[in-house]
Amino acid sequence: MPKIKSSWVIIGIIVIIIFWLWGGYNGLVSRDEAVVSQWANVETVYQRRLDLIPNVVNTVKGSAAQDEEVFGRLADARANYSGAGSINAQAAAAGQIESALARLLVVVENYPDLKSQESFQALIAELEGSENRISVERRRYNETVKDYNTIIRKVPRNILASLFGFERHELFEAAQGAEDAPVVDFTKE
Repeated sequence: MPKIKSSWVIIGIIVIIIFWLWGGYNGLVSRDEAVVSQWANVETVYQRRLDLIPNVVNTVKGSAAQDEEVFGRLADARANYSGAGSINAQAAAAGQIESALARLLVVVENYPDLKSQESFQALIAELEGSENRISVERRRYNETVKDYNTIIRKVPRNILASLFGFERHELFEAAQGAEDAPVVDFTKE
């Protein structure tokens, strides 16, 4: 009889371990997918901004033809974002877009007639809305990544994470120089 009881204890322990592995693995998969999904949300709002840029550029081009360098930088930044293969590359390209947009808005300051156009004002309002959404989604992405990275580092899930190849995700970090605001100089004529 004692051998039968010990067999049931061993079977019970094995079943508990299997359920723990199963639940832990599924929990890690869910967290990993949450990170991927949240990055997709960031990409969605980036795409919205990218879709608005040609309209803004075309509106500004009509009034500011001599500022072609700014338009070229925006086009290059959009191309860099489209060709980026990783989250870090996309973040860097997004920084280039933000920098080029800031330069474009500086150019716009030199054209009061353009600033008063309803269509331009509507485009700028949409662009500002996109920038706010981007900020929110980036923050949410970083929170989701932080939660995931914390889970895969804590015992005992760190064992499962290493067994099944779950790796840390990178946080979104602003590109170098993003902390410097563009200089707006209204003294130029």
